[in-house]
Amino acid sequence: MKRSCSLAILLSLGIVACTAPPPRPLSLLITPDSTFRTTVVSVHDGDTLTVVANGSLQKIRLNGIDCPETHQPWGPQATEFTRELADKKEVTVTDLGRDKYHRIVGQITLADGRNLNQELVREGFCWWYQKYARNSTVLEQLEQEAKDAKRGLWSDNHPISPWKWRHQNQ
Repeated sequence: MKRSCSLAILLSLGIVACTAPPPRPLSLLITPDSTFRTTVVSVHDGDTLTVVANGSLQKIRLNGIDCPETHQPWGPQATEFTRELADKKEVTVTDLGRDKYHRIVGQITLADGRNLNQELVREGFCWWYQKYARNSTVLEQLEQEAKDAKRGLWSDNHPISPWKWRHQNQ
């Protein structure tokens, strides 16, 4: 009896484990099924916005970049730049998975075909977030060009990355 109960429990756990979808890695190859068109409802900060997807509001965290925090130098400018380009506008979202806060991690393509993630880096409003986009040579190149031109936050002598700023201000 004890053995059959244990086996039944293990089998039921196995069924649950098999039916639960595995987490999607951020390095997932993009497929047409993971792209959708929508309208941006609001911009929270430079790298986070809300859209309507599947009839509900969904937060999007822009992949591969990290903008300054709202109360950090250059945070308001990064937020305003994102608002100017995307707020209340139709965009295409490429869904790359979920982060630890259950937000969609994605890329935003603007109506004119530009990539919002890349535009933020190009104009110096964020860092290329190597931790999550290690192999992005495009973001790496755009960041270096912004640094060389001293655009945006790169005009400061010693800009503080958001991850260091968050750590210092916890």
